[in-house]
Amino acid sequence: MSSSHFKFKQFTVNQERAVFKVTTDSVLLGAWADIESAGSVLDIGTGTGLLALMAAQRSASRIVAIEPDCDSFLQAGVNIAGSPWSERITLLNTSVQDYNPEGGAGFDAIITNPPYFIDSLVNPVEEKARARHTVTLTQADLLEAAGRLLNKGGSLHLVLPVSEAERFLVLAVSCGFHCNRRMSVKPIPGQPPSRMLMTLSQEKGPCAEEEIVIEKGGRHNYSDEYVSLTKDFYLKF
Repeated sequence: MSSSHFKFKQFTVNQERAVFKVTTDSVLLGAWADIESAGSVLDIGTGTGLLALMAAQRSASRIVAIEPDCDSFLQAGVNIAGSPWSERITLLNTSVQDYNPEGGAGFDAIITNPPYFIDSLVNPVEEKARARHTVTLTQADLLEAAGRLLNKGGSLHLVLPVSEAERFLVLAVSCGFHCNRRMSVKPIPGQPPSRMLMTLSQEKGPCAEEEIVIEKGGRHNYSDEYVSLTKDFYLKF
């Protein structure tokens, strides 16, 4: 997924100017998050615009995508303008900490592939450090934004490495959020999960547990579950 563009079934993501390229993490989240019935969706840190575009394909939502990095913002603008859903997606060059919706309007869903490295060595490339380390968007910042920007009954959908997901869930409870659904992601059978997809809201209840294996045996030999989840997007399925 490192070429200058990545073609999906209904849209193309140009990524030569973006800090981070299309990732399996984002594709999984965009396909898995329960946003079909959401009237409004906020994509925090849209990057190439991928999650906003996937949300637009899967729903009739009004979508706002925010991105603080200027190069990524410009790249997302190209991708959104070239999509079938440009009239439904508003792109803003701002951070979530500075974002205040017009008229105080909230969102039914927030979707994000947030920065996640907390303790590890910070990337010497400043743009990559901001995008992947919790330098400008901490877990507490994200939860504060969710509490401020979600409508009543709204949900936060995100993906994190398993170790960071556990930290996030502990912090989330202290901020009044509860995990309603999560899916562990294993690269291959027999390996521990590497990622966790999560849906949180302020409504307490049981958490539905799911699991997916990406490759079932051999490079590019994808599991039936992975194909089923992503087939509306990937050309190869």
